[in-house]
Amino acid sequence: MATQPRVDRIETIARLNDRARHGLDPTARIVFTRNCLGAFCDPDTIDVVMVQAQLLGAFRRCSFSPDSPERDFAAITFRDRKVWLKIDCYDGALEFGSDDPADASVTTRVITILLPEDY
Repeated sequence: MATQPRVDRIETIARLNDRARHGLDPTARIVFTRNCLGAFCDPDTIDVVMVQAQLLGAFRRCSFSPDSPERDFAAITFRDRKVWLKIDCYDGALEFGSDDPADASVTTRVITILLPEDY
């Protein structure tokens, strides 16, 4: 099997991460930390749905810094608070890191939206 050149591999991973971030990857999981949601609403109320939608929308429109070529980390300001997005690549069973994040057939992406202090 031929190995994909590093630049092409990074771009492939970035594109797959973008698909997950834009809601186009049906296998991707999205997780919000309770602390993050609690910073913007009572997480035990229906308001949490609106906050989740607004945060997802903000991260779908965000730009990435050059030090995140795989587009797996972003930081935005939302309602005067710094919020992070982190994308991690796991195997299909979500037990271990993916053997090949550039291969969507063996990778499940987990998007975590959190406050910096949650890290």
